Amino acid sequence: MKILLAEDDTETAAYIRDGLNAEGHSVDVVNDGQDALVRAAMQGYDLLIADRMMPGLDGLSLVKALRAARFKAPVLMLTALDGVKDRVDGLNAGADDYLVKPFAFAELSARVAALARRPQFSDSPETELTVGDLKMDLLSRRVTRQGQEIELQPREFRLLEHLMRRTGRVQTRTMLLEAVWDFHFDPQTSVVETHISRLRSKIDKPFDKPLLQTLRGSGYVLKK
Repeated sequence: MKILLAEDDTETAAYIRDGLNAEGHSVDVVNDGQDALVRAAMQGYDLLIADRMMPGLDGLSLVKALRAARFKAPVLMLTALDGVKDRVDGLNAGADDYLVKPFAFAELSARVAALARRPQFSDSPETELTVGDLKMDLLSRRVTRQGQEIELQPREFRLLEHLMRRTGRVQTRTMLLEAVWDFHFDPQTSVVETHISRLRSKIDKPFDKPLLQTLRGSGYVLKK
């Protein structure tokens, strides 16, 4: 899933981001409620995880504004406030679930999975991505080609999801490093090339028509 995390505590944000990334999700992090409002309104996210207390715009105001703007993705609110009224206020603002800090990552992960199974999420037009005979189910995290299941590691899944969402558009090495590995600098390694090679061996090599193409000097593109 593509997740927006709005959390102003850097340690908590890194903890959540790294854990969800390891499960194959794509996580964007903002530390200000106003920034979260802009990002959520302009980009398509499958889930918003928002801290209740943030600078710029608090979590309750953020969710109310997004719901007024017809933001339909599920919202999981995080807070240190554990009173009944606090939970009710969060749910009434438009949150779908409420998790009190401190929490175990396993519980956060389970709540994310539960929200993904809710009807409002399954009605999303992006529960399945298709490029030719290659299909990706974003809910079950299942990839098939010609009906044959393809086993992918979490990072390979994330890389393929990024490419499938941008079918026909060239993705440079820098773009992939930022989107898939969260590197905003060049680590001077062959991590992109290595994962592209592994991905190609799984989605292309056993089949007649290659989908993943390398454009020398430009980058990579997935084509039907």
